[in-house]
Amino acid sequence: MALDGVTIAAVVKELNSKIANGRVDKIYQPEKDEVIVNIRAQGSNHKLLLTANPSHARLCLTNEAKSNPIDAPLFCMLMRKHLSGGKVLDIEQEDFDRIIKIRIESMSEMGDLSVKTLIIEIMGKHSNIILIDHADIILGSIKYVSFDTSSVREVLPGKSYVSPPSKGKLDPTKLDELQFIQLAKSSPEKALDFLYKTYSGMSPFFASEVCFRADSDDNMSLNSKSNDKILTLFNAFSQLMNKIKDGKFDFNILLDKNKKPMEFSCISMELFAAYDKIEAESASELLEMYYKSRDSQFRMSQKTADLRKMVKLNFDRCVKKQDVYEKTLKGIENRDRLKVYGELLTANIYAIEKGMNTFTTVNFYSEDGEEITIQLDPTKTPAENAQKYFKRYTKEKRTFIALKDQMKQNKEELAYLDSVMTMISSCNDEADIEDIREELTDNGYLKKKPKRKGQKQKTSKPMHFISSDGFDIYIGKNNKQNDELTLKFAESLDIWFHTKDIPGSHVIVRTGGETPPNKTLTEAATLAAYYSKAKESSLVPVDYVIKKHVKKPNGAKPGMVIYDNHSTAYVTPTEEAVSEIVKKE
Repeated sequence: MALDGVTIAAVVKELNSKIANGRVDKIYQPEKDEVIVNIRAQGSNHKLLLTANPSHARLCLTNEAKSNPIDAPLFCMLMRKHLSGGKVLDIEQEDFDRIIKIRIESMSEMGDLSVKTLIIEIMGKHSNIILIDHADIILGSIKYVSFDTSSVREVLPGKSYVSPPSKGKLDPTKLDELQFIQLAKSSPEKALDFLYKTYSGMSPFFASEVCFRADSDDNMSLNSKSNDKILTLFNAFSQLMNKIKDGKFDFNILLDKNKKPMEFSCISMELFAAYDKIEAESASELLEMYYKSRDSQFRMSQKTADLRKMVKLNFDRCVKKQDVYEKTLKGIENRDRLKVYGELLTANIYAIEKGMNTFTTVNFYSEDGEEITIQLDPTKTPAENAQKYFKRYTKEKRTFIALKDQMKQNKEELAYLDSVMTMISSCNDEADIEDIREELTDNGYLKKKPKRKGQKQKTSKPMHFISSDGFDIYIGKNNKQNDELTLKFAESLDIWFHTKDIPGSHVIVRTGGETPPNKTLTEAATLAAYYSKAKESSLVPVDYVIKKHVKKPNGAKPGMVIYDNHSTAYVTPTEEAVSEIVKKE
C-alpha cells in the first residue's frame, strides 16, 4: 500500500499521543535525505524518523540505531540551531494529504520564544523536509527546489512556504452526501478511479476496499449507475472515514503466497481476508516492519553504486581481453606447420631456386607422406625463405606461451571480480562496504584516499551462527574476511565450506576436534549456498573439507584458495531454512 492519507492519519494520531509536549533532545542526519529527532516525552526517549527518500519517504517513530557522519550536514546544523531544546506543540496532517506539520516552540537567537514548523511532504521523488519560521518563511530544506527545477513552486531559504498544489481534490474527512452523489453522477470514471482522483490522501489500495465493501462493479462508470448504488458506495466510504476520524485503526501487513510482505494497511482489509497477515501494535511499528529490509536494500544499493559500476567496468574489460586472447590463440593454433615448412625448405635447399613462388615436396614429417606445397617469396633466397618460416614459428610460439599465462591471470581476475560483485550484493552495513573498498584499494582498483584526522575505520565482523547441534559456524562477508577466517582464524581440524566453482563466502564450522553430526554439515552447506552467487538456485553443489587441506597459492587474489580431499553436498538454500539456524549478533 502506498503511504497514503489513511496511514498518515494513523501516524499523526500516534505522534500526538506520544511526543506532543515533549522536548527536542538531539538531532541527527544519518543520510542525505533522512533526519532523526530524539524527543524526550512522558518520561521516555523517542526517536522520530523523517525521510524524504524517493522510494521510501515516511514519518514514524523508530528503534533502529544508525551510524552518523562525523561532520553534521548543513540542514542538520540548521535544525539543531532552531529546534534543540524546543517543545513539540502538536502534529497535524494537512487536508488529509501526505503533508505533516510539526510545530515546535523554541528560543530564538534573541532569547525570545518563537514557533518553528518542521514539514515533511511525502510525494515520491518530490518528497522533502522543510523548516519554516512563524511567518512561513523557509529557513532551510533537505532538498532545494529552484525555479530551474520547478516553475510552479520554489523551495529555497528566504522564500515564503507554499503548500504543494492540491489538484483540486476534496478532503475526505468532510464528506458531504449530496456533493458526493452529484460528483459521482457527472463522472465518467469507474468507482475506484473516482475515489482516489477526487479525494485527497486516497490510494487505489484503499479505494479498492471501499468498492469491495459497497459491492461496486468496477467495470461500470459511475454516471451509468443508479442513485442507490452510488449511495451504497458513499455509505461504505463514509463508514470507513468515520472509523479513521475516530482513530480506530487495525495495523497489519499482508503476505503473499511466499510469506513475503505484499502490502500494509491501517484498516481491516475485507478484500484480502483470505491472505495471511502480520499484525502490528502501532502505525510506527507497521512502517518499521514493512520498510526496514526494503529501505536497507535501497540504501546499500545507493552506497555501493560506484563500486558495482567500477567492478562491472573491470569485469567487462576482462571479458573483452579474453575474447581477444581466444581469437589470437585461434590464429596461431597451426604454428607447428611453420616449423615444418622451414625444415622441409632446409632439407631441399639445393632443389629450390631463387625466384620460385612455390615449392612442392613430400612431407616426410607426416605418416602418410603426402605432397605439400609451400609458398615462397621470389625475392628471397631459399635459405632466407626457410629462415622466414622459422622466425614466424618462434614468434607465434612465444605468443602462445605468453597468452597462456595472460589467459590464466585474466581468468583469475574474472573469478575475483565476480566474487567481489557477489559480496557487494550481500552488504548489510557501511562497515561491510568499507572493507570491500579497502580490499579494492589494496588491489589497485581504487585510488587510496587520505584518512581525515580523527576518523575511525569502521570494522566489520564475520557472521556467526549456531548449528542445531551447538557448533559455531562463521561466514565471511567479503574476501578480506574470507582469508582471515580460513587462513588465520580456523584451526586445522575445523571444516571449511564453499560453493563449487561459484563465487561465495568461506564458511567455517568450529569442531573443537569433534566430528559434527550430518545436520550441522547440512546447515553449514546451506549457509554457504545462501551466501553465494547461487542463492536463488536449487541443488547447489557445496564442497567441504578439513581446513588443513585448504591452501592459498602465492600471489593469489584475496579469497582465492585451493583444496583437495574434499566431499560435495547438494543443498537448496531458502530464507526459511536459513532463518531456522540461530544467528548470534
